Amino acid sequence: MQLPSLPSWFLLTCSLVLLFGSCDPAPTSEQSRLVLMEQFIRPEVGFNWRNVTCPLCKAVFTILDIALLSDTNEERVASAVREVCIRLHLADEQVCQQITELFRDDFIRALQQSLLWPTEACALLVGPSCGKFDIYAPWNLTLPKVPKPPVTPPSPPKPGSPQSRVLFLTDIHWDQEYAVGSVADCKDPLCCRADSRAPKWRRREAGFWGTYSKCDLPLRTVENLLENAARDGPWDWVYWTGDIPAHNIWSQTRKQQLSELTVISRLIHKHLGPNVTVYPAIGNHESTPVNSFPPPFVHGNRSMSWLYDTMAEEWSAWLPEQALKTLRYGGFYTVEIQPGLRLVSLNMNFCARENFWLMVNSTDPANQLQWLVHILQDSENKGEKVHIIGHIPPGLCLGSWSWNYYHIINRYENTISGQFFGHTHLDEFEMFYDESTMSRPLGVAFIAPSATTYINLNPGFRVYYVDGNYKDSSRFVLDHETYILNLTTANQSPGAPSTPEQNPKWTLLYRATEAYGLTSLFPSDCDGLMRTFVKDDRSFQKFWYYRHKGHVSEPCKETCKTTVLCFLRSGRYDELEQCDFLNGFKGEMARAARKTLC
Repeated sequence: MQLPSLPSWFLLTCSLVLLFGSCDPAPTSEQSRLVLMEQFIRPEVGFNWRNVTCPLCKAVFTILDIALLSDTNEERVASAVREVCIRLHLADEQVCQQITELFRDDFIRALQQSLLWPTEACALLVGPSCGKFDIYAPWNLTLPKVPKPPVTPPSPPKPGSPQSRVLFLTDIHWDQEYAVGSVADCKDPLCCRADSRAPKWRRREAGFWGTYSKCDLPLRTVENLLENAARDGPWDWVYWTGDIPAHNIWSQTRKQQLSELTVISRLIHKHLGPNVTVYPAIGNHESTPVNSFPPPFVHGNRSMSWLYDTMAEEWSAWLPEQALKTLRYGGFYTVEIQPGLRLVSLNMNFCARENFWLMVNSTDPANQLQWLVHILQDSENKGEKVHIIGHIPPGLCLGSWSWNYYHIINRYENTISGQFFGHTHLDEFEMFYDESTMSRPLGVAFIAPSATTYINLNPGFRVYYVDGNYKDSSRFVLDHETYILNLTTANQSPGAPSTPEQNPKWTLLYRATEAYGLTSLFPSDCDGLMRTFVKDDRSFQKFWYYRHKGHVSEPCKETCKTTVLCFLRSGRYDELEQCDFLNGFKGEMARAARKTLC
């Protein structure tokens, strides 16, 4: 049976929005999304879904459901996607061809198994009068009937109390094909590579240690980071929240992903030593295709066992067998760090809109949040404190997942003493408030800056100072520091501008309490800091500078400032949307916030 021409448009839209309109590879993905939709409905395209009647639309998608049962038709769909990608200039022709081939099988299989029926597809394309688009329908977790204990806000530790010093690494993004002297301003989604092509209007070259552009890191910079971090020790432990591979998402293979996982894991172990325990979390770039993390109900070659099993093998020196068991199952685990302190490492890819496998079923994938509730209730019973680590910040997750996570943080606020994430490549945070009034601060999700330079950043890493190992310790974050490698100086030795420094030093950019005049970083302190940003623009501009790791071209004013403040307040996605609409952005700001650098 031949695939009709009309239905392929929906797959083109879904596929290209997923590939180019969410995270990667391009830094202008929101522009790509708008360009796609604008050209999609222009008269010259020759088709406008709004002109289609509801019965015709449903008939078309019924045919599509049947057509996709044929492998021959799948090839026609893939060919059409490549053509549209090229004609709309969403990427270079070679990138379009490679990324379509890489994504086609998994995406089409997910679509075939999804709950996207003709009524839902037509509600999306024709309008709400034609149906209801609820592929990510609301859902609720079941919490134990145990009453919430009385709230006990954290109090500052006594002078001289022990502190834990925690190294935090995230978003390394090692590029095996990084080439010194290559083009830094290329047309491709990732530059500074041997095959990067220069635009006619400009040509900058990739530096030795890294580059302010759409570039990731050479291995020598990753090693230099780890060498400096080792010298800055000792560390009580290390949190590492993923994203190992580079942003060349159109040309990655499983073999390459596993090789990079192995190399970086062993380098961390080598430089930090056998006596330092590293607690990893999984980033969205660890898989290929990027963001593709099928839940455990997907078996066979499309399951995640190829990745999770290798992670369990490489991380077995750091994690006990019970943690490795749930890691192999769903990419998450829990472990006791010290008596009285437990860690939960979440697989945040199960909350990501860009994970197209969630089209099949987005209700608590792998039962991860229900598992989290069980762990937290057990810790509450034992009097343990809990730290949570993950890659994607919860405020950027799918609405229902984010809402349920926020509800969990509220219920177990006496137990959860720290949340740590990465993903945005920037230095920022998200606030959590009591659900009844949305005014009392009860939690902070700290978002640490990336190791990579992508895009236009200095490389960096974070150090947390946590209330230490003693009786009745709050285990809250008391302070943090950000260290950077200043590429302007690292790529040019003193007295020899064309020669890079041989062993550059990573320097302290700032210490939070000193920079902002705080006594600690409890939720009440961070809430007060955010309020200061509203009233004192000089303080906010300082934050803006630190947010970009000391490399920012212009100040953030008016709409930009409002957008950032909304993000800082929004540990729950619907709060981000409400802040968005209250400030007149009509949903654009929330969409832009989802479009992070990843």
